[in-house]
Amino acid sequence: MRVTHIITRLVIGGAQENTLATVSGLRTRPDLEVKLISGPTIGPEGSLEPTARDIFSDQPEHLTVVPELVRPVHPWKDFIALRKLEKLLRAQSPDIVHTHSGKAGILGRLAAKRAGVPLIIHHIHGPSFGNFQGARANIIFTAAERRAGKVTDHFIVVAEALKQRYLAAGIGQADDYTKIFSGFDLEPFLAVKPDWALRQQLGFGPEHFVIGQIARLVPRKGHADLLNAFRRLLPECPQARLLFVGGGPLRARLEVMATNLGVQDKVVFTGLVPPADVPRQLGVMDCLAHLSTFPEGLPRVLPQALAAGRPVVAYDFDGAEEVCLGGQTGYLVRSGDVGMAAKKLSLLARNPELRGKFGRNGAAFVKENFSVKKMVADQYQLYQHLWSRIIANASPRLPN
Repeated sequence: MRVTHIITRLVIGGAQENTLATVSGLRTRPDLEVKLISGPTIGPEGSLEPTARDIFSDQPEHLTVVPELVRPVHPWKDFIALRKLEKLLRAQSPDIVHTHSGKAGILGRLAAKRAGVPLIIHHIHGPSFGNFQGARANIIFTAAERRAGKVTDHFIVVAEALKQRYLAAGIGQADDYTKIFSGFDLEPFLAVKPDWALRQQLGFGPEHFVIGQIARLVPRKGHADLLNAFRRLLPECPQARLLFVGGGPLRARLEVMATNLGVQDKVVFTGLVPPADVPRQLGVMDCLAHLSTFPEGLPRVLPQALAAGRPVVAYDFDGAEEVCLGGQTGYLVRSGDVGMAAKKLSLLARNPELRGKFGRNGAAFVKENFSVKKMVADQYQLYQHLWSRIIANASPRLPN
């Protein structure tokens, strides 16, 4: 089978890491020929294009960048990208097109249909529509997803919550969806130990209870809520410290907020770190907090923290409940309930045995469900299953 994956851009992020791990794993299957099409990597998040080039170093022609495939809505560029994608797919003649992300998902599926691709799959890593964007953009993207959904043979979701969100929008039927957790390289996370040297370098002592968050410093990722929860926690847990891992445009505003709350000397910002450094950052933390309300399917950092044996406190949003198992791997808090988040963080701060129990449970759960090997195998089996149905439907009926 010939399979072409299409993604909007290769910035540092969960969807992009998932896609590259997928194409890398699928390329080892002798019966698959795998290609990747991406738009240009534009944005402050950092680039995974070097990783993509390494994956396709033996066949560089199988990696294509379409300059007009950009993330913002741009009618002229979108039209050109659609035509270029259609031309590429006609030339490649794939059996399967597997799209990722909002813009590439819409244009890629429409182009695949126009090019006569037999099997079109869309991978939903996070919703491309919802109240997180302006009303006009929400209307446009919802309509576009419904239109693209009509030419989609199957959907892969990283969390059950995404399936329910799309079904509620009238996109597809329940049988059109398969959930496959977003796998990642587990070994660096399972091997995490307390990093006392880095703790000291960041200004934390052995007596401190370090709460970490790993996320871009952008709106709705929950940094402000976590600062407020941290401020409420301090009177009963003065040894608590807060570590923000990641870069982004909100850093200056968050630093001002920390100063206004009087906690600036207890909060550390690392700035942008490469994905390979995330396990080491987790080695500094005693727990991870993720109070995001940003639609992202299943935040990748949650299973990463659990694999490292760190309990999590997360808002009950999208797929967080599928890994943050209340009373087993951490605590799930109603979105926006800063006071309850502070109480759960306090409970973890006062109970190292509980942290250890949650950490062990979390590591075992992630080890069973989030390996790249399992993710790739599940996708490969889905390809085979869907392709067998196409072959069966295309075969002439035998006479009775």
